[in-house]
Order: sequence, then structure tokens, then C-alpha cells
Amino acid sequence: MKISARNQLKGKITAVHKGATTSHVEIEVGGMTLTAAITNESVAALGLAAGKDAYAVIKASDVMIGID
Repeated sequence: MKISARNQLKGKITAVHKGATTSHVEIEVGGMTLTAAITNESVAALGLAAGKDAYAVIKASDVMIGID
């Protein structure tokens, strides 16, 4: 994965909570849990699920998810 954001934290997805249009994805990084709110479509497109490795990519006040 190549991305310009400097704040990339690799972790493991611990939970995906799907809502009507938005999912909350929890990633454990260094003993702490980060939560990202992303669309259900993005969860499906990235194949996000508990137990998978992923990156929390932090830019300003938003948290995005990236995968290898």
C-alpha cells in the first residue's frame, strides 16, 4: 500500500458494527482500540472483518482504513 498520510497504524480488526449506511470498525493498535466510521460499501469492498490485519490512517480528525 502506498499512501501519502504519515500517520499509519497497523493493527488487527476486532469488530465491525454495521448500521443502516455506516459501519464502525474497531482496530486494536498497541493495546488501544481505534474506531473508524466508514460506509458499508467500503467495508464490503475492502473485505473488512474481525481478525484481519488493517491500517488506521489518520488525517486531520478523520480515521480511514487501508489494507495490503
